[in-house]
Amino acid sequence: MANVTVIGAQWGDEGKGKIVDWLASRADAVVRFQGGHNAGHTLVVGNQTYKLSLLPSGIVRGTLSIIGNGVVLDPWHFRDEVAKLTGQGVAITPDNLQIADNCSLILPFHRDLDGLREDVSEFKIGTTRRGIGPAYEDKVGRRAIRVCDLAHLDDLDPQIDRLCAHHDALRAGFDQPPIDRKRLKDDLTEIAPHILPFAKPVWHTLNQVKSDRKRFLFEGAQGMLLDVDHGTYPFVTSSNTVGGAASAGSGLGPAATGYVLGIVKAYTTRVGAGPFPTELEDEIGQKLGERGHEFGTVTGRKRRCGWFDAVLVRKAAAVSGISGIALTKLDVLDGFEQLRICVGYRLGDKTIDYFPSHAAEQAAVEPIYEDFDGWSESTEGARRWADLPAQAIKYIQRVQELIECPVALVSTSPEREDTILVTDPFSD
Repeated sequence: MANVTVIGAQWGDEGKGKIVDWLASRADAVVRFQGGHNAGHTLVVGNQTYKLSLLPSGIVRGTLSIIGNGVVLDPWHFRDEVAKLTGQGVAITPDNLQIADNCSLILPFHRDLDGLREDVSEFKIGTTRRGIGPAYEDKVGRRAIRVCDLAHLDDLDPQIDRLCAHHDALRAGFDQPPIDRKRLKDDLTEIAPHILPFAKPVWHTLNQVKSDRKRFLFEGAQGMLLDVDHGTYPFVTSSNTVGGAASAGSGLGPAATGYVLGIVKAYTTRVGAGPFPTELEDEIGQKLGERGHEFGTVTGRKRRCGWFDAVLVRKAAAVSGISGIALTKLDVLDGFEQLRICVGYRLGDKTIDYFPSHAAEQAAVEPIYEDFDGWSESTEGARRWADLPAQAIKYIQRVQELIECPVALVSTSPEREDTILVTDPFSD
């Protein structure tokens, strides 16, 4: 059966939560494969709004939901998010939610280090201060505490020694006391019962599901332009957000990742610091932010807004092997007399059709725009291609020409069913 991998094709906040939820009704398992609880997904189902940041979006539908090994897991946040959703009537049990037992944990001193670094540096990355980066550093440094370690706390002292040897030196540099080892051990002992019932060798679960020829939906976090290798480095997240990460972060071979669906806003937004060629620091940018309710689900930070950048999305499509895009928030553009699409850049005396890798050049590029007539009719709630204004259809068609990738879905509101299906990602 066909599988689908959903990734953000901009700087995150593209509306992945709704699209994953919409697709989850036809999937047998939904898998988060990277990131942590710095990824905010908002689902609107009828009169109920669910805000997720760690749990896979499929959990709201009761679909088997899996947190893969590529995720870094804050166990205290996990406990609290489960409690919050349970209070909203979502049934969460080890039967419909599993955590990879080889997931690395985010611990309290990771959050401390994240904030300390951001506070003292004049060079702000724009981190969410949730400990994601330091946790990935410990994973790569082979000193992480993992989910499976919670079942063997009596054997954990050598690993805690390795952690403390590294972190105590860092903390001393920030004039902070050493890690309280007893408190750490006590905290892990207290949280373990909230995590271990969900801990499984999920690679084994997924391969069993695969052998039954059932459908997977792989759910990415953040966006491809925040990828640690291919994004706007160093203003990036600490993991690979491209479609190829679905395999390594879940325990399934690359052939299982299937159709790659890139989620793309009809305009562009970014949270935090970093280059943003089409950013609008004027009334139009303000209008986009207000109409699009552009505030971060996780942090509440106001998002920067600008015109659609076809150059960046074209790169995302190429690097991630995107099969088709889901264009979201088209309704936010309703009523604009004129729209603009970035089709290239000026860099000094050169014209280029790609985004450069060096941070100074990324900050220096100037967008080359193609102007486009807007539309006065409403697209909000449209569920058929025929319901869209002719000029909106022309805009969509021009977008797919410029990014060299077809539009598979169009989302016209946060509501689950307000979606126009052009191409079925789950078709065999």
